[in-house]
Amino acid sequence: MKILVASDTHGDDLILQELLTEYPHMDGYFYCGDSELRASNPLFQQWQAVQGNMDYDPDFPLTLTAHVAGHTIFMAHGHKYAVGWRRDELVAAGQAVGADVILYGHTHVALAEVHQGILVVNPGSISQPRGELASLGGMYAVVTVDDDGRRVEYGTRTQGIIPKLTRTFAV
Repeated sequence: MKILVASDTHGDDLILQELLTEYPHMDGYFYCGDSELRASNPLFQQWQAVQGNMDYDPDFPLTLTAHVAGHTIFMAHGHKYAVGWRRDELVAAGQAVGADVILYGHTHVALAEVHQGILVVNPGSISQPRGELASLGGMYAVVTVDDDGRRVEYGTRTQGIIPKLTRTFAV
């Protein structure tokens, strides 16, 4: 399974279009909220999206569970799960649906870690990055899960994938 993950564009729909062009052959496209766009935007025919705290269209779901290539993905923006302080509530929600991958946004800080055997990924913000990697510019993630393990590659809107930021975890 290979998926593209973005979050927190805050009105910048152009970058989502550019990412679709740059990565045309993914198994899935996941958007973790705060687009500030309408759920009816044509972009969300390809990007599976959830509602963030800055999204006011009630047609976005608060959470999403998807099945891709034999994997279960749970996605939420994160603001309802206190992700700025901890991830236990988010992980519990993912466990409840049998997820092996959890995606979230909200903090604008890129993060990849494993909690209780579940890969947890925040792609950072593609438009307003924060944290120690903010100087690199807006970020997104490419997540690969296969027989070799779980790999999270981070890219920026100006540099593409940055190999030194790749994180690999055993299956």
